Amino acid sequence: MLNFKTTLENIEENKGTFVLEPLERGFGHTVGNVLRRVLLSSLEGGAISSVKISGVSHVFSTIPGISEDVIEIILNLKKVRLSIYSDKQVKFSLKVSGKKDVKASDIDTLGTAEIINKDLHLASLNSPTAKLTIEMTAEKGVGYVMADDKKTNEIGVLPIDSIYSPVVEVSYKVEPTRVGRSSNFDKLTLYVTTDGTTPPEEALHLASRILSGYFKQIYNPTLDEEVAVEPVLANSALKLSVEELDLPVRITNALKAIEIDSVEKLTTVPKGTLLKAKNLGVQSVNLISQKLSERGLSLSEA
Repeated sequence: MLNFKTTLENIEENKGTFVLEPLERGFGHTVGNVLRRVLLSSLEGGAISSVKISGVSHVFSTIPGISEDVIEIILNLKKVRLSIYSDKQVKFSLKVSGKKDVKASDIDTLGTAEIINKDLHLASLNSPTAKLTIEMTAEKGVGYVMADDKKTNEIGVLPIDSIYSPVVEVSYKVEPTRVGRSSNFDKLTLYVTTDGTTPPEEALHLASRILSGYFKQIYNPTLDEEVAVEPVLANSALKLSVEELDLPVRITNALKAIEIDSVEKLTTVPKGTLLKAKNLGVQSVNLISQKLSERGLSLSEA
């Protein structure tokens, strides 16, 4: 194995560019693909997991004096990016009244977390008598967990879909590089964008450590027979149908026309294959990639 180097080529806000070279021929795609998948799906982050809105019993409710309905408010709360200080569940609160543009900065985390995107719009109160009171539960997690997978018996508590992954986007390219007189080697350039809760360089290190732990368990297993091993749950977003990705109807129909009707099946399809499909152009495939990325998933690079 070659002793390759990893170089941080550029860092800008939450975006990092990393170069790994020289790699044996073929390993550029091998390493790039596996790092991309782990970065998008397997890093721990924080998110709001449930809400209790005063005066609201179900998600199809409306609140007097507020422009957004409950579904829209919940969709906005899903976008709140958090750095949670505790490994346990934490509680937040939001209490506002009167005419007001409610932002994420209005959430009181009670000192248990930091909100990164404080300017995120949550709701518009358009009446002097309008009130919005929300109790929230937040926690650390991995990947994308749907509301249906969270059970609660507490009256008025609404579980919501949670996007825990701190990595927003990952892409890579592979180019030939030279070692001495030979150019039969790969140069891997990796582009990583995070939500601000985890620096790109730290995200890459964490993904590498996760992979290293799995591979070490293959060649040097250390399983304690007395310890019960719990099965690793797959990303629950894999259970979704393509209709549930909120894609335009035209794109959904194009996917179903080539017999792709589930998210799990979609993640096994290379981007190049989709580009060859009828009614799926570059913009359509990019939108599909974006929707998958939001749920900690990606198209196949094979």
